[in-house]
Amino acid sequence: MARPRCVIKHHEDRELLTHVKKKTPDFPYRDSWRTFRILGEFVEGFDSLYKIDKGVTIFGGTRAPRTSPYYKAAEKVAYGLAKNGFAVITGGGPGIMEAANKGAYDAGGISVGCNIELPCEQIPNKYQTIKLNFRYFFVRKMMFVKYARAFIIFPGGLGSMDEFFESFVLAQTGKTQHFPIILFGSEYWDGLLAWMRSKMLKEGYIDKKDLSLLTVTDSPRQCVDIVVRKSARK
Repeated sequence: MARPRCVIKHHEDRELLTHVKKKTPDFPYRDSWRTFRILGEFVEGFDSLYKIDKGVTIFGGTRAPRTSPYYKAAEKVAYGLAKNGFAVITGGGPGIMEAANKGAYDAGGISVGCNIELPCEQIPNKYQTIKLNFRYFFVRKMMFVKYARAFIIFPGGLGSMDEFFESFVLAQTGKTQHFPIILFGSEYWDGLLAWMRSKMLKEGYIDKKDLSLLTVTDSPRQCVDIVVRKSARK
């Protein structure tokens, strides 16, 4: 799937992370005043999502076409979750995100899209019952985590890897309560997991119990059953 056309424009996240060599007279105040904009994004996110008690965050690649078996599986998973009373939370874009939002939307459930401003424009999908727009990745990531009872990660690129490992680290360090982290698509994930076992585990950088936090499946129904079963224990 082709990348979206890149339109470089004013971009808040990039400005925040850029070291400015030329310090204009108002420079000392720029980042400090930007904190109010960041605070505003947190407030908007919290106010929009605070009623969500049972949420599941679904990650996955933007480039998955609608004909992809992963797209269709994500749609089925989200549909099943919504029918069991779970809100589905995604990044709001195309690909796997669209599939998950569509599944929840078609089931009559809560379908949340946490959209992000990017230099290469992300086009929000049309299957969102709650649509949020963020300038800052770290604020958006907070919404993915705070309202989730499970993470489901479908195949994707660098963004999906970032979201997977951040979820994994939060669970491994006890920053989040223990809940399912499900990797969908064994063929896609097996190579990475084999490397983690042969390198990270073997050389002592992680423990065996860390890998036990992960579940791999190829079944949409099993995916839903795991979330429903483990959520009922809480």
